[in-house]
Formats: sequence, C-alpha cells, structure tokens
Amino acid sequence: MGVRLMVVDDHRLLAEALASALKLRGHRVLAAAAPAAGAADLVVSRAPEVCLLGTAAPAEPGAFDPVVKIRRERPQIAVLVLGPVPSPRGIAAAFAAGACGYVRHDERIEGVERAIMKARAGEVAVAPGLLQSAFDALLHPEVEPDDEGRRLLHLLTRREVEVLARVAEGEDTRLIAAGMGIAPSTARTHVQRVLMKLGVGSRLEAAALAARTGLLDHALPLLGPRHTGAD
Repeated sequence: MGVRLMVVDDHRLLAEALASALKLRGHRVLAAAAPAAGAADLVVSRAPEVCLLGTAAPAEPGAFDPVVKIRRERPQIAVLVLGPVPSPRGIAAAFAAGACGYVRHDERIEGVERAIMKARAGEVAVAPGLLQSAFDALLHPEVEPDDEGRRLLHLLTRREVEVLARVAEGEDTRLIAAGMGIAPSTARTHVQRVLMKLGVGSRLEAAALAARTGLLDHALPLLGPRHTGAD
C-alpha cells in the first residue's frame, strides 16, 4: 500500500520530479513549492503521513524551524529532511528539531523510498554514516574560540594574565620585570608557568593562542591599568 506523502521544497522542479518518481512507485504524493516560512503551514493543513521537507542549508540557524512547528502541531506526521550532504551539526540539528530522518538530494529513488517506509513505521531513516557523525557531534561538540578563550583564562592567575598580555605585546623578560616591578627571575618563572598552563612551547605560540581564542579580550576587566608589585 502506498504512503500518503508531501514533497515540499522551494525548488519546484525538484519537488515535482521527486513526486513524479514516487507516484510511479505507487505512492500518493502532493508536490508543493514553498519557501521555508510557509512550508510548515502547508504541511500541517494537508496532514500527510510522511513529509519530505527540502532545505538548501542545513547548518544555517533556523533551517529546521518548520520541522519544529510541524511536529508541535501535527506530531503524527513523520518529517524527513531532504538536503545536501550535511555537516554533523546539520544532521544533529535536524534530529533535535524532531525530524525522523535525513535524505540526501543525490540519493537514488530506491533509497528515498526505503527512508519513507522507515519513517512511516516510526523508525530512524538515515544512512548509518550520517547518523554516526551526528552522534559524534553531540557527544563531542567542537569548542568554539570564544569558549576556548574563557576556558584558558580560568587556568591563569591575575598576575599570569598580565604576564601573557605583556608577552603578546612583544616584551622580553627584562621589560616584563621592569613593568611589573619584579625580579627578572620571577618574571621568567611567571612566563614558564603561563606556557605550561596554556600547553605551548614558546612565547610566540602563547601570543598566537591568545589572539586566536580571544583570551586577552576576555581578560580586559582583570587587567585594567598595569599593576606593579605582588598581587
């Protein structure tokens, strides 16, 4: 028995071509071209068993808002996202929004049909490799530079942050010591502790890491006017 389907994509030719191919395989299909903003309302009003919902940019913020709305208003509709090869974050976002599967635009019609049948049966419909990458992204999220900068900042004392700031400005041990009112040997010890805590092997690497992660930008409230003497 065929599945009652909707194929919704803002590219009419793609939607109609896929709908025609699925009709030839015995499914009851309605093709529709609609921008993302109106896609959810269209699907909710027709209430198919399965919806193939196209997206051109799965990694973009809000790409799966229509999925959220469909699942909220018609939870019985199984939503399959139809899109390009996704990043792990893209496919993870699709599942987080409530999609039950992800089908690549270049999938063969047999693969699309298998995904549809799985979706109707309440199963996850996605290639194993894509599913694994999504789980990996959820379990081991990438650290954003902003987050990394804050994490590194917490490893350093206030004095070490000032030392790092001076290192980033190109000051050598003598200048660091003079500017902070400490002995050169003490300045050298502070620099070595900073390098060790940041996990780098040179002052140049420390400066580059601080610049890449925005560490010193986060440290501005701590730095203020340059300090002298001990903390």
